[in-house]
Amino acid sequence: MKKVFLKIWSVLKNYYVLASVVFVVWVGFLDTDNLMSQISQRKEMNGLLEQKKFYTEEIQRMKELSQSLKNDKEAMERYGRENYQMKKKSEDIFLIVPPKSDTAE
Repeated sequence: MKKVFLKIWSVLKNYYVLASVVFVVWVGFLDTDNLMSQISQRKEMNGLLEQKKFYTEEIQRMKELSQSLKNDKEAMERYGRENYQMKKKSEDIFLIVPPKSDTAE
């Protein structure tokens, strides 16, 4: 045990090794832009990029829907029937609501 300690101590007495160890500890853990914060910021950035991709696709889908509703009367009628339960005067609409499942028992 003492031999291992003396070996480590003899290596750490070298100023270049000591300076390198201090530098790595400082940059890795103590600095404001340390390694841990860089990892968490990278994870956050990846999540934000995924959200950006999702919203970009959603905007494109909404633009296409808007164009189809402006230009196609049948698409406008289908959209009104599906989302707002609109109907013609000569027909009836029956809504089937699925029963709520009680899983909190």
